[in-house]
Amino acid sequence: MENAQPLSNQDKTQAKAALDSIIAKARIYLYKPIQVAEILYQARVNPGSIDLLNLEDYRVASRRWRDAITRELLGTKSTSSARYQDNLFENNAIPPRVLAVLGKENDQTGGAVEAYIYSRFIDRYSQLSTALKYAWDSSKDNFDVSEFIGFFQQSAGLRRSMDKVYEIVVFALFTTLVTSLDLKVTLSINAEKHDLLKEFRDFAKSIMSLDVNNFERLQEARIYRVGVTNAADRGLDMYSNWGPAIQIKHVSLNEENAAKIVESVSSDKVIIVCKDADKRIISSLVNQLGWRSRIQSIVTETNLVIWYKKALRGTYSEILGDRLLSALRREIAVEFPSVGNVPEALKERNYGEITDEFWC
Repeated sequence: MENAQPLSNQDKTQAKAALDSIIAKARIYLYKPIQVAEILYQARVNPGSIDLLNLEDYRVASRRWRDAITRELLGTKSTSSARYQDNLFENNAIPPRVLAVLGKENDQTGGAVEAYIYSRFIDRYSQLSTALKYAWDSSKDNFDVSEFIGFFQQSAGLRRSMDKVYEIVVFALFTTLVTSLDLKVTLSINAEKHDLLKEFRDFAKSIMSLDVNNFERLQEARIYRVGVTNAADRGLDMYSNWGPAIQIKHVSLNEENAAKIVESVSSDKVIIVCKDADKRIISSLVNQLGWRSRIQSIVTETNLVIWYKKALRGTYSEILGDRLLSALRREIAVEFPSVGNVPEALKERNYGEITDEFWC
């Protein structure tokens, strides 16, 4: 009856510290903490069905349990790779030995660890709601992009989502200006290459939408978000159909990280958007390594602030202002889905009735 023996305060404190660590590191959706909560729930309501010390008892199944809840809460599920999701169970996160401690504590408190995780989720989304409400309630006359970014910079719970906030801010501005300028891109084939074009007419038609009777094509310029930035924050963030790749960096950089940024994009024209303090180190490194020709420009947060003010309250605000805010809100809605009603599956667990002092 070892399971009936209470855990020592040291065991509980260490396990809670590990749990708090993954909550602090989690992005806004808290997928990994929720996965822990659902493992603990299954172990609690189905005694003997899961050995928390045996990872294979729940490694794959727990993704389904988590997704079922997040679909109801957020209308979405994790799209990360299986390998990234399995990082949850590594020694620096919540390995089986720690999960077993949390499970024992959760059983003895009637679900207090589960309740704790979901309370942190609600706290995180309450902070997010304040930031998003500002964007939705503001008009072109009073929206301040610095203040919007500041909501995320100043909140420990939201800081992990800063990369997505920067992407949204940059994309909304860039796409608004590109479309408002009616920018066009011309794709053409040298007329002297007529014979070669005939030989590869099917390739030209399929890949370039050009043929022997149409050597030139005019199209609207566009910017696209890649959508997912990898864990090392080195991935391509946006690209255009006229050449430049766009990388957005909100984190403070050292020379090693700055070098990885430039090396990780194969495009011969890169636009880097970064904090003002990082422009110097990036510029210096680019010059040292002879990569100046690859960097089309370095845009700082100060540039963004100036351009937002011009678009929202400048000479052409009647054309750009509402269009920019609409683009910003559209990207916000996609990136940060609102929390729906608490799923019946969670209501039935009666977390609000748990009063354990250590967890509540």
